[in-house]
Amino acid sequence: MTEQLMDRQNTEPASAAPSVLHGAPLTGAAEPTVLARFEEWVRTTPDAPAVIDGEQRWSYAQLDEAATSVAEALAGRVRPGELVGVCLDRSAALVVTAVALARVGAVYLPLGPRPGERRIDAVTEDIGVVCLIGDPELLPQRQVAAEQVELTLPAEGANAAARVVASFGAVAPGARTAPPEALYAVLTSGSTGRPKAVAVAEPALATLLDWYRAETGIAPGDRQSLLIGVAFDPHLLELWGGLTSGAALIPAPDEVRWDPAALTDWWREAEVTLAVAATPMVEPLLDRPWPQDLLVRHLMVGGDRMRRRPGPDVTATVHNAYGPAEATVVTTTHAMRPSDPDVNVDAAPPIGLPVAGATVAVTDTDGTVLPRGTDGELRIGGTCLALGYLDPELTARRFTPPPAGLPDLDRMYRTGDRVRMLDDGRLEFLGRLDDQVKISGVRIEPAEVEAAFEHDPAVRSAVVTAPRDAEGRARLVAYVLPAAGATPDPDDLLTAVRAWLPEQAVPSAVRVVDAFPLDANGKVDRPALVKHAEESPANPAAEAALPEGASPDELLVLTSVRDLLGRPETTLEDNFTDAGGTSILAARLLEALEKATQVRLRAPELLRQPDLRAIAAVLGRRRTTAHTARP
Repeated sequence: MTEQLMDRQNTEPASAAPSVLHGAPLTGAAEPTVLARFEEWVRTTPDAPAVIDGEQRWSYAQLDEAATSVAEALAGRVRPGELVGVCLDRSAALVVTAVALARVGAVYLPLGPRPGERRIDAVTEDIGVVCLIGDPELLPQRQVAAEQVELTLPAEGANAAARVVASFGAVAPGARTAPPEALYAVLTSGSTGRPKAVAVAEPALATLLDWYRAETGIAPGDRQSLLIGVAFDPHLLELWGGLTSGAALIPAPDEVRWDPAALTDWWREAEVTLAVAATPMVEPLLDRPWPQDLLVRHLMVGGDRMRRRPGPDVTATVHNAYGPAEATVVTTTHAMRPSDPDVNVDAAPPIGLPVAGATVAVTDTDGTVLPRGTDGELRIGGTCLALGYLDPELTARRFTPPPAGLPDLDRMYRTGDRVRMLDDGRLEFLGRLDDQVKISGVRIEPAEVEAAFEHDPAVRSAVVTAPRDAEGRARLVAYVLPAAGATPDPDDLLTAVRAWLPEQAVPSAVRVVDAFPLDANGKVDRPALVKHAEESPANPAAEAALPEGASPDELLVLTSVRDLLGRPETTLEDNFTDAGGTSILAARLLEALEKATQVRLRAPELLRQPDLRAIAAVLGRRRTTAHTARP
């Protein structure tokens, strides 16, 4: 790799500028801390809405009062710098908890409302989590038996829990702790098979919020959506972006998150003016006529490669954002407006220019800065950087001294992403330099997924690949080598790994094999497995066997699901989720069915059906209703 990069570098003109760029500095001083900025709005606009969830409203004063109550309940039990796992969904309760933990000085560790018992066990074995905050009905079984403190939190709203407790368990011996200056920590996929935690200090988030406010003009009267899954760090930009600007936060009901029609309907009804969304959530919207009555004026999109630009009918400014958790949510952005001269260009947009507080450099593997126009690895430095991982050895490997010629930086984060810097400084994203993949905007290490399968005694080893479909979307396929004498069932294996992994990391298909193909060095030939996944059905006989007597709707649903999951053996009696379906794939299924029938189902009615035959029945009823309603 180094030789290839250096060869390309040597072909560049000597006058080519180096691939280094600093984010433009911001003018104007803000309050020194994130919490102080929120408290300033409590003093100046106490009656302004801080959270609006349907018919429910909480003012800044009410939110502050509730946060004080929670902080007092945790006082003496949670000390500054200690990690607290938050298992809540997008709601007023989540917002209150985030403010309360900042007030206590604890480190906010968002895990999502249903993180999975095995995943929680793995996290708490490695990381010193002093308590979990969540719905006692959804917390892992061993946490239910732990000491619990009832928390007085808002119980109203689309995703709110009726009851929330702080559950205190013993911290595992040797568990890693967060640096004392950390404000929050987030989990990312780990190449060792275990999730790793990244800790971020308050100044890094405060600088990002300054940039967000300057870029979008967010202010009192605005409505900022809470749409991102709580386990992922962009929700911190949403949450604190609203609270530190005097705006109102609008939690999204779960059913709108992966349904384009429902999402735009909700934006309209909730009068959302600013939104942050995952790329896979937004791209289907760009394939449809953009509703002209939306109030959304800025849409921040990130988490995966954006494959097309917004059309001239998109009234919002769409920001193609890039940024790893290790560099505090957003590192570079490219803003796209309907008045841009290239609005009709059919090409993937760049990931843009660095935000305030960020420095980007494109280097070869030895750390030498390359000329602009040359492919290389993206490194990030500046005040945007996280403190590091809770694992000091991993921090030392990924946060390294800067290349020569950058004296203002003390370290840079090696992203592992392959990019190219254009002459004007904008960055183009070209892919990964390692095995890491992105599924629906979430970074996934195949090794972590493989380790989840290998917990099963019926599995000797597993290899996970990420083949891409014709549109460039990746999906995970697991190849499993059984233990001696074992005959593991693929569906049972899928069910078991759901307890270890986030939804996006659950493979769409599991294939039991007698042996793995090997390359010339005796290693597993992953490219051969990817090629096999892209070209070969899991069961050719099953692929050819369509059920006799099936209705046209049943055949449409069955063939669509088989194509999406890459599982030709799927039958009408299979449950969509059990067969490997996720909320993201459900959104794509909805799109496929709508294109074929002009009938739009909603994600909840699809996901609650017991099997594919029932989905087809719902589709048939809706088609009949639509037909009889026509004049």
